[in-house]
Amino acid sequence: MKPLNRRRMLRGTGAVIALPFLESLSFSSHANASESTADNGTNAAPMRMVCIGLEYGLYPTDFFPQRTGRDYELPRLLSPLDGLKSDFTVFSGLDHPGISGGHQATHTFLSGIRSSQANQYPEGNITVDQKAAEHVGAQTRYQSMQLGLGGGGVSWSRNGVEIPTIDRLQTMFDALFQETPQSKRTRQAGTFAVNRSILDVVGEDAAALKKRVSAGDSTKLDEYFTSIREVEKRLEQSAAWLNKPKAKTNFKLPKTPPTSFTEHVALFYDLMKLALQTDSTRVISMAIHVWKGDSGLAGVTKGYHDLSHHGRDEAKLDQLGIIERFHTAQLARFLGSLKETQAADDASLLDRTMVLFGSGLGNASSHSNRNLPLLLAGGGFQHGEHKEYSADAGAKTPACNLYLLMLQRFGVESDRFGTSTGTLEGLR
Repeated sequence: MKPLNRRRMLRGTGAVIALPFLESLSFSSHANASESTADNGTNAAPMRMVCIGLEYGLYPTDFFPQRTGRDYELPRLLSPLDGLKSDFTVFSGLDHPGISGGHQATHTFLSGIRSSQANQYPEGNITVDQKAAEHVGAQTRYQSMQLGLGGGGVSWSRNGVEIPTIDRLQTMFDALFQETPQSKRTRQAGTFAVNRSILDVVGEDAAALKKRVSAGDSTKLDEYFTSIREVEKRLEQSAAWLNKPKAKTNFKLPKTPPTSFTEHVALFYDLMKLALQTDSTRVISMAIHVWKGDSGLAGVTKGYHDLSHHGRDEAKLDQLGIIERFHTAQLARFLGSLKETQAADDASLLDRTMVLFGSGLGNASSHSNRNLPLLLAGGGFQHGEHKEYSADAGAKTPACNLYLLMLQRFGVESDRFGTSTGTLEGLR
């Protein structure tokens, strides 16, 4: 067999490597931030999805209610959500079958599938937010936005690529509201054209190469083709929004960049609300890891990771509780803000936004990935309950059943997602 042309393969690899960077070029928004609008030409506001993942989980004893059904008392961590009890559902007994490994498995939070297993599933280890984003396509400036505080993200593409995150407030604000100078837009248009030309050549080369390789390598080339198609879609979407004006807003970031973790988290929630309200994007994921610098939390003297491995030490649990109640309080503030905001069809923005909150860790102290702490708010579901599902291995309900239900509510026509065995029963 004739040796492979090294330049050809390097050129092809360059297109694949460029994929994460091209993701950022597909961001957008066009409505005014003082109003929420739907751009689908009807009175029905589009559905939206927000997924929030905590790297270090939530202390199970303080998260899961003791009783099921509607007549349950909010445990300590959920107490900040007291005024919104009818707007969310708490789930227990859901996780990802066969997944273990503690922190090394938290990346399965929104997919149920390890990245190393991606080639064993028809859609790889694509996460629920990215599956929803594919459905949105070019309807919004940004097909999706991924945020990461203090670490990586929770979103993965169907071909096993972790989606890069925005970790600076100014970067997200500029993406939403700062107009790109005409000179830069002209350069970007030229870049899009060059990249499309590269993809044309790469596609032709890969197609020709496929006729000369083994069955195993042919599978790898199919994955490569998938990467090329994803890049092509993003280029088309980026070009479509390049010269459309961004949203306008009266919101301003602090003149002095915040130094505390608490300020960063709160402001990212504010920007997420604006991104949804302006229809800049309909899909957002936010991963929350550790703080860099000051936590901003009175009474917290140790690191987040250290406290998550509390070993039931009361002093550590007290400090961990401060951190985790801060997170649920910020969630409550976010949900309340969405509920107070009108959507285009006289429903609230919360009614038109599914907000998933939880973690890929069930118990950080023991590194367990079982019984994940999961809460779903909004989205027009009939909420107000604590729903418990069987923990028996033979009758286990995968968390992906919930994700499939969310995708269907989002408008995705699918009867399977990840490791799902059907849609989640008991939630409408």
